[in-house]
Amino acid sequence: MIIRDIEVRSVLTKSNLPVADYSVNPYIGCAHGCRYCYASFMKRFTNHTEPWGEFVDIKHWPEIKNTTRYKGKELFIGSVTDPYQPIEEEEKRTRALLMQMQGSGCKISIATKSDLVLRDLDLIKTFPDARVSWSINTLDESFRDEMDNAVSIERRLDAMKAFHDAGIRTTCFISPIFPGITDVKEIILRAKDQCNLIWLENLNLRGGYKKTILDWVAQQHSELVPLYDDIYMKGDRRYWETLDEEMREFAEQENLPYVRNDDSMRRAFSEPPVIVNYFYHEEIIPSARKRAINRQ
Repeated sequence: MIIRDIEVRSVLTKSNLPVADYSVNPYIGCAHGCRYCYASFMKRFTNHTEPWGEFVDIKHWPEIKNTTRYKGKELFIGSVTDPYQPIEEEEKRTRALLMQMQGSGCKISIATKSDLVLRDLDLIKTFPDARVSWSINTLDESFRDEMDNAVSIERRLDAMKAFHDAGIRTTCFISPIFPGITDVKEIILRAKDQCNLIWLENLNLRGGYKKTILDWVAQQHSELVPLYDDIYMKGDRRYWETLDEEMREFAEQENLPYVRNDDSMRRAFSEPPVIVNYFYHEEIIPSARKRAINRQ
């Protein structure tokens, strides 16, 4: 693992994401090394030649002054790196950020695959409308082990429950959904009593990791090659459309609200949890693009 310290002007970046005002990433690179990670594109901007997952840059930034100017703003912590990857245990850059922003009145949303976030539960609880999400796309530890170097699914679920029990809003981020492999219903049934939101996102292959995943499917699940060819080489959306209808029917059976738009993100924190379908990203939900532009 290549680790280095870098100085940055700011750790807060204005966000184009429809769900946040600022993106916050205390690190560059991620030791979890997920095979499907969209953030691997960051290599282009960092002069790293190492494979994704084999380098981490530790960010150091000046003191954030006049933090109250961020009152009411949404900070998304972990948009292109896991803020609680293993190096955080020692370096505490995410914790430093939270301590700097404490009392500012900003809202925070944290995305992680780790249970190290439990260390900061009491600190996170001091932020208004805080929410924490865990990425879980399988309950099969052998598949999880093939795809990432993060902690086990059970440890993620245990952390989710601890936050939920503490009154902090939690999200089960079922992402990415691997066609023919991810059992979405199974995950929902396991997590629905300890989260406020369930967000569904399809496996969206692009860039260098597209070949990585397709090669893995060919080697490990040759029976799925025709399906993946239809979806990722021919652009056929029928799998997602069918799954959308299946999930709508399943949600109705389980008395869970089901929506097909991330507009619900800011209001969908109730009992039972709301399921949000985000299969089509900006291609089919143009309002997401419009909101992103309006936030610039």
